[in-house]
Amino acid sequence: MSQLYLVRHAKAGERRIWHGDDVDRPLSKKGWKQSEALAKRLAKLDPQLLCSSPYVRCVQTLEPLAARLGSTVQVEPRLSEHEPVGPVLELLAELPGGSVMCSHGDVIPATIRAIEQRGAMLRTRPDWRKASVWVLRRNKRGEIVHATVWPPPLV
Repeated sequence: MSQLYLVRHAKAGERRIWHGDDVDRPLSKKGWKQSEALAKRLAKLDPQLLCSSPYVRCVQTLEPLAARLGSTVQVEPRLSEHEPVGPVLELLAELPGGSVMCSHGDVIPATIRAIEQRGAMLRTRPDWRKASVWVLRRNKRGEIVHATVWPPPLV
């Protein structure tokens, strides 16, 4: 069995008052604190690959973890907001065990519903809040068989 970690991006500035392209909307001060707390927890797991939606707030969510690991965050368009779930499921099958991904509040629930429909057991109640982390366990065939969620860090 291997595990993957699917992170919802940390808190960002409010969409309704952001004047630029939403792709460029950054984390808020609280979001940066959440990303630091996530980095502290996830670094202990020694993730092999970090990949993120190209949206700034997602990349920024993983940057403190990348800094702790001496690594980089790879941009993965399949994790972008409003993307279909099929390519995300393909990504889950492709990534090496221990990978950490960061995505959005529409993609993650759709992905969790899809893996549940394919037979995965949800071992915790869903938590869709920002900076929550889904732990996805894969069998040897690359199928997600269990999913649990960690609540957002308290900051």
